Amino acid sequence: MSEHVKGLNELAAEIHQNAVEHGWWEEDRSFGDIVALCHSELSEALEAYRSRSPMVWIDDEKNKPEGVAVEMIDCIIRILDWCGRENIPADEVIRAKMVYNQSRPWRHGGKAL
Repeated sequence: MSEHVKGLNELAAEIHQNAVEHGWWEEDRSFGDIVALCHSELSEALEAYRSRSPMVWIDDEKNKPEGVAVEMIDCIIRILDWCGRENIPADEVIRAKMVYNQSRPWRHGGKAL
């Protein structure tokens, strides 16, 4: 692992800058568009899982990472891109939510999976 591990805020800024440089923000996207894109990545992860794809593998022809975990990470990348666009302090928001979750009761909400 490298000496300098980036925080989520720095990673979000880098991810967003890359998306801008590759033309993905030439037009604004609605919040619904962002959610739909995240959902599509999660659907791809589910389909990869159902087809028994490895968690991570490299498509040698394209030199492209593929697999269940890669599709899950694609969703995180989309979320961090949005955080970068909206200047959301992802590090702080995640920490605050984690602290709150630690205070919640066992299997809170009473909902079945």
